[in-house]
Amino acid sequence: MKKLLACLALATAAFTSLAPAAMAQDAASAPVAAASETAAPAAAPSAPAIAPAASAPAEAASAAAAPAPVPNKGDTTWMMVSTLLVILMTVPGLALFYGGLVRSKNMLSVLMQVMVTFSLIVVLWALYGYSLAFTEGNKFIGGFDRLFMKGIWDNVAGTFAPGATFSKGVYIPEIVFAAFQATFAGITCCLIVGAFAERIKFSAVLLFMVLWFTFSYTPMAHMVWFWMGPDAYTSAAVVDEMNSKAGLIWQWGALDFAGGTVVHINAAVAGIVGAFMVGKRIGYGKEAFTPHSLTLTMVGASLLWVGWFGFNAGSALEANGFAALAFINTLFATAAAVLAWCVGEALLKGKASMLGAASGAVAGLVAITPAAGNVGIGGGLVIGLVAGFACLWGVSGLKKLLGADDSLDVFGVHGVGGIVGALLTGVFNSPSLGGPSAVGDWVTAATIAPDAYSIGTQVFTQLKAVLLTIVWSGVVSVIAFKIVDLVVGLRVSEEEEREGLDITSHGETAYHK
Repeated sequence: MKKLLACLALATAAFTSLAPAAMAQDAASAPVAAASETAAPAAAPSAPAIAPAASAPAEAASAAAAPAPVPNKGDTTWMMVSTLLVILMTVPGLALFYGGLVRSKNMLSVLMQVMVTFSLIVVLWALYGYSLAFTEGNKFIGGFDRLFMKGIWDNVAGTFAPGATFSKGVYIPEIVFAAFQATFAGITCCLIVGAFAERIKFSAVLLFMVLWFTFSYTPMAHMVWFWMGPDAYTSAAVVDEMNSKAGLIWQWGALDFAGGTVVHINAAVAGIVGAFMVGKRIGYGKEAFTPHSLTLTMVGASLLWVGWFGFNAGSALEANGFAALAFINTLFATAAAVLAWCVGEALLKGKASMLGAASGAVAGLVAITPAAGNVGIGGGLVIGLVAGFACLWGVSGLKKLLGADDSLDVFGVHGVGGIVGALLTGVFNSPSLGGPSAVGDWVTAATIAPDAYSIGTQVFTQLKAVLLTIVWSGVVSVIAFKIVDLVVGLRVSEEEEREGLDITSHGETAYHK
């Protein structure tokens, strides 16, 4: 732990020394959404990604003449509420869901890992993560225009940089978008914790998260979600130029409404790599590792479901019809997955369990994430049903095939569910199957016509995005775990593991007898 603190102290000192220089740069160089003088508000029927504040350069004279964009108060309010809902998902939702699944002697260690990881990532997001993910750089990673949140608001003038939504001429304060995306980064890293729970060092968790967040999460977020914003597409003459400035996966045309690749597959791959590299728990396969409180797991799953409405519907960035579509799909698909898991469990084991129902809910939430605003209601129900059965196989059959001790089935639920959702998004986005289609022309915000939409082409694009995410996260995770093992070590001692991490790592217990 001392080695980790020393590493973090050095990193903090380095950032502090850079801060004055970064803050001194002209705030006007930072990415700010520029309003088109001729553009009327036009909703993006099925946005393929989350729009950051678009950096659409303009000449000084034109910028001076253009009126300052006015944020929409309703959209801004909805985005702040959505941000709170995602925090609810994580602390306490995910923490309680995971905490109930481990043995009582490790309850606090899981709560601690989730809460501190979330806090750590939010701070790193403010320092450099947001800039690397959501500013113009290259097709793999952003730049440093928003380092230390520079230029996101003018404290002297009391003005705030506008952030683009998916509609031309419609804005929210960029500072709200940055906060919303900070919660995404935080919960993604927290998801990984479940794969190696009950035997990893606390210091190892934190050091790994710093490395993985920097080299896997921020590049993936940039590749999938960064683009120049709708108002940058002023005419057909600039389309190719604007597209070339977007993230790689966005350029491909992959659809990921709220994070099937960036969040779930990305985290799941890191989790399964960690399960292999940290090793199995002592007694795994010989002793029963039963959840100590399914009551808390049920409470956690319920909070996840409630918070996920902010996660998915908030990703529309506006309080509009597509936020409502994402909202209702999050409701219906999750319910369908609960039923599917329970049916599958009853057929396999003769009984449906509370753990199965809670796991089915999470499976449905995961699978509908990339599809939420990208598919119709019927498509959402099908995705939920398929995810319930697929993830049940993921935590049973696939887990045995892999042979890893994925403690809380991170890969079986988030990996399998994320892949199912990402691929089926390409199917049910089709207007012929009740989907809203994808935007084919951002100059006019026109969508691809039913007769021009190719399910095969879109599914292939989705598959490319899935495969790139798996490879990228896998490589980064292996290297990061190796570094952590060399610096602080990965596992606690056998004695500490047997006694429980609550006492040995944190000096306290969740329950007093």
